[in-house]
Amino acid sequence: MSRPASGRRLLVFARNPLPGRVKTRLIPSLGAVAATAVYRRLLHETLLTAVQVDSAECEIWLDEGEPVPWLADIAAAHGLAMRRQSGRDLGMRMHAAFSASLRSVGRVVLIGSDCPEFDPGYLEAAFAALAQQDAVLGPAVDGGYLLIGLRAAPALLFEDIAWGTPQVLAVTRDRLRQLGWRWTELPPRHDIDEPGDLQRFPRLAAIAG
Repeated sequence: MSRPASGRRLLVFARNPLPGRVKTRLIPSLGAVAATAVYRRLLHETLLTAVQVDSAECEIWLDEGEPVPWLADIAAAHGLAMRRQSGRDLGMRMHAAFSASLRSVGRVVLIGSDCPEFDPGYLEAAFAALAQQDAVLGPAVDGGYLLIGLRAAPALLFEDIAWGTPQVLAVTRDRLRQLGWRWTELPPRHDIDEPGDLQRFPRLAAIAG
């Protein structure tokens, strides 16, 4: 069953959940299988949250390969379109996804699949902000961002950024200022990158064993 078309689209950037390819910074402590189990739980929770956002088309943007059967089944059950990321780095892949989406809708929000603190209200707030602002950011506690929403997608926001470093958010703010844009920032949220991050979320720590 397909979701209704609207002027709002929610993009979930995801990795194919295969052992050794996801949550690589958890692997030295947990092993590849447990790290993959943690990521699958994160991705599943993210998708279940995403489909609760009213009047927004939701799409999964996969990094590479055919989706594993588990992910394909979730997409089919919720009527989620499956797209393929393309570009030389994360920034160019996000830019391509925004550019493609903004050809047919006016407001696009992109999220990752590493944050266990998303809820429908948080994502709704991002779309609401875009009614008045040029952009919206959902900062990560570690200095990056977990969410970005746009009404236009200049390459300046995505090129030549050291992704995965604590400077990402600060650089993005500087780029927004260069554009002369107005933007809103939502409350910061935690994501899961390092083994210590699991201590904040017992349900994920239990999966990790």
